[in-house]
Amino acid sequence: MGDMTNSDFYSKNQRNESSHGGEFGCTMEELRSLMELRGTEAVVKIKETYGDTEAICRRLKTSPVEGLPGTAPDLEKRKQIFGQNFIPPKKPKTFLQLVWEALQDVTLIILEIAAIISLGLSFYHPPGENNEGCATAQGGAEDEGEAEAGWIEGAAILLSVICVVLVTAFNDWSKEKQFRGLQSRIEQEQKFTVVRAGQVVQIPVAEIVVGDIAQVKYGDLLPADGLFIQGNDLKIDESSLTGESDQVRKSVDKDPMLLSGTHVMEGSGRMVVTAVGVNSQTGIIFTLLGAGGEEEEKKDKKGKMQDGNVDASQSKAKQQDGAAAMEMQPLKSAEGGDADDKKKANMHKKEKSVLQGKLTKLAVQIGKAGLVMSAITVIILVLYFTVDTFVVNKKPWLPECTPVYVQYFVKFFIIGVTVLVVAVPEGLPLAVTISLAYSVKKMMKDNNLVRHLDACETMGNATAICSDKTGTLTTNRMTVVQAYVGDVHYKEIPDPSSINAKTMELLVNAIAINSAYTTKILPPEKEGALPRQVGNKTECGLLGFVLDLKQDYEPVRTQMPEEKLYKVYTFNSVRKSMSTVIKLPDESFRMYSKGASEIVLKKCCKILNGAGEPRVFRPRDRDEMVKKVIEPMACDGLRTICVAYRDFPSSPEPDWDNENDILNDLTCICVVGIEDPVRPEVPEAIRKCQRAGITVRMVTGDNINTARAIAIKCGIIHPGEDFLCLEGKEFNRRIRNEKGEIEQERIDKIWPKLRVLARSSPTDKHTLVKGIIDSTHTEQRQVVAVTGDGTNDGPALKKADVGFAMGIAGTDVAKEASDIILTDDNFSSIVKAVMWGRNVYDSISKFLQFQLTVNVVAVIVAFTGACITQDSPLKAVQMLWVNLIMDTFASLALATEPPTETLLLRKPYGRNKPLISRTMMKNILGHAVYQLTLIFTLLFVGEKMFQIDSGRNAPLHSPPSEHYTIIFNTFVMMQLFNEINARKIHGERNVFDGIFRNPIFCTIVLGTFAIQIVIVQFGGKPFSCSPLQLDQWMWCIFIGLGELVWGQVIATIPTSRLKFLKEAGRLTQKEEIPEEELNEDVEEIDHAERELRRGQILWFRGLNRIQTQIEVVNTFKSGASFQGALRRQSSVTSQSQDVANLSSPSRVSLSNALSSPTSLPPAAAGQG
Repeated sequence: MGDMTNSDFYSKNQRNESSHGGEFGCTMEELRSLMELRGTEAVVKIKETYGDTEAICRRLKTSPVEGLPGTAPDLEKRKQIFGQNFIPPKKPKTFLQLVWEALQDVTLIILEIAAIISLGLSFYHPPGENNEGCATAQGGAEDEGEAEAGWIEGAAILLSVICVVLVTAFNDWSKEKQFRGLQSRIEQEQKFTVVRAGQVVQIPVAEIVVGDIAQVKYGDLLPADGLFIQGNDLKIDESSLTGESDQVRKSVDKDPMLLSGTHVMEGSGRMVVTAVGVNSQTGIIFTLLGAGGEEEEKKDKKGKMQDGNVDASQSKAKQQDGAAAMEMQPLKSAEGGDADDKKKANMHKKEKSVLQGKLTKLAVQIGKAGLVMSAITVIILVLYFTVDTFVVNKKPWLPECTPVYVQYFVKFFIIGVTVLVVAVPEGLPLAVTISLAYSVKKMMKDNNLVRHLDACETMGNATAICSDKTGTLTTNRMTVVQAYVGDVHYKEIPDPSSINAKTMELLVNAIAINSAYTTKILPPEKEGALPRQVGNKTECGLLGFVLDLKQDYEPVRTQMPEEKLYKVYTFNSVRKSMSTVIKLPDESFRMYSKGASEIVLKKCCKILNGAGEPRVFRPRDRDEMVKKVIEPMACDGLRTICVAYRDFPSSPEPDWDNENDILNDLTCICVVGIEDPVRPEVPEAIRKCQRAGITVRMVTGDNINTARAIAIKCGIIHPGEDFLCLEGKEFNRRIRNEKGEIEQERIDKIWPKLRVLARSSPTDKHTLVKGIIDSTHTEQRQVVAVTGDGTNDGPALKKADVGFAMGIAGTDVAKEASDIILTDDNFSSIVKAVMWGRNVYDSISKFLQFQLTVNVVAVIVAFTGACITQDSPLKAVQMLWVNLIMDTFASLALATEPPTETLLLRKPYGRNKPLISRTMMKNILGHAVYQLTLIFTLLFVGEKMFQIDSGRNAPLHSPPSEHYTIIFNTFVMMQLFNEINARKIHGERNVFDGIFRNPIFCTIVLGTFAIQIVIVQFGGKPFSCSPLQLDQWMWCIFIGLGELVWGQVIATIPTSRLKFLKEAGRLTQKEEIPEEELNEDVEEIDHAERELRRGQILWFRGLNRIQTQIEVVNTFKSGASFQGALRRQSSVTSQSQDVANLSSPSRVSLSNALSSPTSLPPAAAGQG
């Protein structure tokens, strides 16, 4: 379907284009084919066809400086000719398709067949019907009217099947709808900066048209294809399109092609948009895939780019390196590609979530048990009937009696199926879905935008949170509070008059010019509020300092507009500084620099004194300054920034590309201390985390003193505790062996005590997260949540079990890699996520506890009843009502319990904790005993207690008896009251606690009660009910109320005494290593490691793999335990190999081992 819509969309555009092409100097086709070229070819083509990029701008009737005029008719026309910037999404599944999918359920199919057979037989009146010879063991008169009503049972079963199907389909449909709504919300929120009519405006990505001048900067995900016009130091990660992990440097004369879906990793600049929507590079891929969100997409993504679109003119070389790129996937796999495929493919991100794993396993176990029970039931019934009829009563099998016997057998079959239906908890998937969907909806209110449903539940198991400092723990409102200018250390903002005029001028220029011109300080929106900081917060702090010194930065910028800047070295995580070169009126050059003080001061050889004159600044002066100025500032939790400059002669012009020489011999103007205050609610949130058994670690780029000071303020570390605060360098030194490889054992020595990692690079963050996740140091595998905002946090966010991206400060790349977006960038929202996650888990457990009690009782009643009285006391339709309504409604009622603070008082459950704990098992069995006792009492002596006719041994189509109706009614009443018991799973006494906070629960319990009255009083034949008197009703309700009393009795029995109770639904070692991680492991190897891998390690690995494989195969043959294989594996783990290669006998690695020497890096091949 997707394919169709897309190609229509496409051809429509083409038709438009051919008719309108004349209005602009180039057609859509021309621009599309231009965008398919790369690098020098593109430059040549632009020169030959158009002249230069300016000429293209002219043809597109746009100005590189002013942008489009932005008038509505013009924009409309452009949309018509060149298309809109949106890729038509794949059509959602229609309701009917979902209904069809719901019908594929095996149990339902069995039921449908049984019902249809039953229906057919009821309409078929065989000739031998009244033949005395066929009268079976339970003969007995049949009323005329009753025989006609035989069809009702079949019809009722069909009806309830339809109900189940519709409920399931509706649920899937609303989930899909919600997910789409969420997605469109994310897409609408995505804005991009363009220049229109000389004004810089932010518009939604879908509004971008061909001819727009867009401003691109560090961290952007490009929304459309374009040509680079001007900018500085722009580097792009095109791995999502080409699979090449190296960053591509863009420049007007070498490679001006900017492609949609690629990430800006460094620098900034402007581009003219040349292709949007389905005509952009990403759009073309989508068209090829039929806008698919299918799994193959990830594979096709890299391949298709090379073969689907290769123009005849494109060189062979390109294809070859495309192939190479596919062999060697980079660290960040091409998943960042495009939002849409990722979201769909990623519904199963990382692995099946813990809960789903446990549930699937449990459901399978229960299902098997149910099958066995139902099979036995049918066999016993059939045997009993045949023996009784043909052996005991010695009746011959008469041909005319066959249909009658068949009818009996069908009845038995239906009873068997009923047992199976009740045994299988269909409500489980429903409960999970409802619970997750409800949580996701509510989490929106708590500022958590959940992108992957299972993240919500994984969060409940989190044991560690690695958080950024800036903006998450702190307010991200930078203000300069101390300064060192002209040999004086000012503890607060100095008086402007106390600073020398020359120094002041240099200082203002250095700050105003050497910062992104998009960073500004605007007047506050409301009276009395703080001024608004727009752009980079650190730069805002510095600009604020200029304003505090009663100076203004605007005039400086007007005098030196961005186009006139000679060269810019943008800030990146390697340089940790930013420099801008300008040409002075006398043709000489001046460079302004700013950056982390310990880095910039190392490059300073002069410093301005009180009179504004440079004086010599020797290493020992520097050490003294660090001691006297920088460390005291850092210990107050300030970030120290050094501002410096350097003058260059006009001739010979320096070699600007030789950074090491340029960024040296600087003259320090001043050092400022910038404070970023801790958010007021953070210390409390961190305390809650620690109480809930979650370790909070801070990973930051700041220096260690600042980091430590803030960590103490937040309560991450408490003085006097045994903890580690490390810098990135030291961390790397400790975790790597002599060869420079990361060793898991070394990480295991560090991470349990590590609380602060300062001056860390993105790779360090990724290493730490991976190290904690892969650690086998604790008996539970650690579940790690990570927060990140920068482009470089992508890998860590992806690797973590749950990645939180910042909604406000976060870059598109970070949001793309994350599972949950914090819309208010606040750490305390993470605590809310933990609370919701644990709540999901508890809701499912509550539901299970309730559901399994119903199942156990119903199955045993149906089974024993059938075996002793040849007929289940609970009829098929009644069972379905119990199953459908109790399941569906109970899942709604129990899955929507709101979370309470008490959830944060316990430790996380962890991955191998069983789903059904001992306490829950005690509750399930305890209540089952109570219910069974009463039901069997009613079944065998009920008629005497109530003085009514016995319902046992009724003939085939006899009318419903009061006796069985009382049993059915009592059963339902007991379930209703037990539903209230099920609200607590940790053995609490007060089951009514907070019941009115959940209106849904109250509504459902009362609603079910009302419907039950209707069924019993007016259900009649379809529900096999006959109306009851008031006193009989009272007894039913009274027995039901007994559940609550019995619940208290059960709560008194200490669980610790009941050693014999088994837990159920735990994930075993074997399932711990999910299939996906096997493939991940190959990509995860760090670049540094890749160079360091040597031949011998590959040999070890090959041998080790073969051994493991053989052992695994043998293990499977003998069915012995997995431990041997595991032990072998772990002993070799230290030799650079993740345990992930284990337990996948399907992927026989012999071939890998033998073929690996051919794909060695050259160095390794040499040694190997």
